[in-house]
Parts: sequence; structure tokens; C-alpha cells
Amino acid sequence: MTANAKSTKEQGHALPSLADVDAGRVTLEEYEIAHGEDSAELTDDTMTQARPVSEFPELAGFFRQRGERGPQKAPVKERVGLRLNKTVVEHFRNTGPGWQSRINEVLENYVKDGPGRAKD
Repeated sequence: MTANAKSTKEQGHALPSLADVDAGRVTLEEYEIAHGEDSAELTDDTMTQARPVSEFPELAGFFRQRGERGPQKAPVKERVGLRLNKTVVEHFRNTGPGWQSRINEVLENYVKDGPGRAKD
């Protein structure tokens, strides 16, 4: 604990919080002086001793690659490749984000309604 943090506690003043930093009442530097730094500075020496995350299997799933999704809580959809007419794709894309889910909803309603089902 820094001398400044000790004197603040001794005087009965509350230490600044991260909310104080967010509100602009104190700077991040003032916050760190009051609380002490959370982690040591990374040096070339510490970086040479660093180990890759892959060596820690207990962290599997915590770090993902860009664009990689985590496991679904309840997998209910199947990923497929589908070719659609350009006009259909343009129509749904023009409706904004979530357009693929809307295509799924239209197809789901079609299946529920029954007409056009494949005849055996």
C-alpha cells in the first residue's frame, strides 16, 4: 500500500472507486496511487517466461478465436449451406440485422402451416 493510500485511510476518507474514475472525479493515475497497481509492468524478461494459454486446459473455452462462437446452451439449429435467389437475399438483407433469423422464421411458419409439404 502506498503512503498516500495509508494516509487517506488513517484520515477516514474513502478511497476513490472505479466509479469515481468513470465519473471523472479522479484520474486513473490517482486511483492507482491510492490503491496501488494491480499488476507489475511487463518486461522483456517476464515475456520470455510467459507460457501460451494452450498450456492451461482449465482455461479452455475462456479464450476464443475471432469469429469463433462458444457452445450453445441448447443447440436447436443446424448449420447448413443454402443457395437462395439474389432477390430473396436482397429483400431480407434490406430489413436490417437479424435477416437470417427472419428467413428461418418464414420457413418455420411454412412448415408449421403444412401446405407444400413433400408428399411421400
